[in-house]
Amino acid sequence: MPGGAVHALPKDLRSELVTNPNALSAWLDITPLARNEFICWVEDAKQAPTRARRIRRTREELEDGMRRPCCWPGCQHRERNGK
Repeated sequence: MPGGAVHALPKDLRSELVTNPNALSAWLDITPLARNEFICWVEDAKQAPTRARRIRRTREELEDGMRRPCCWPGCQHRERNGK
């Protein structure tokens, strides 16, 4: 299953996606950069409850047709080369 532009897909997020066909379909339909944003958002959580909530919200947002995480400024790990 594909990960992001910079981040590999974590096992716990992968498990949530493969058990939800609608979320999985949306995951496969978005760009690597968009997947990267969801992964970075999950990985950025400092506590286990926050991470679990973000994984659940990722699934829900994908099922709702969202293509990027809500209210996330973006992955700080990706190279910025825009002008």
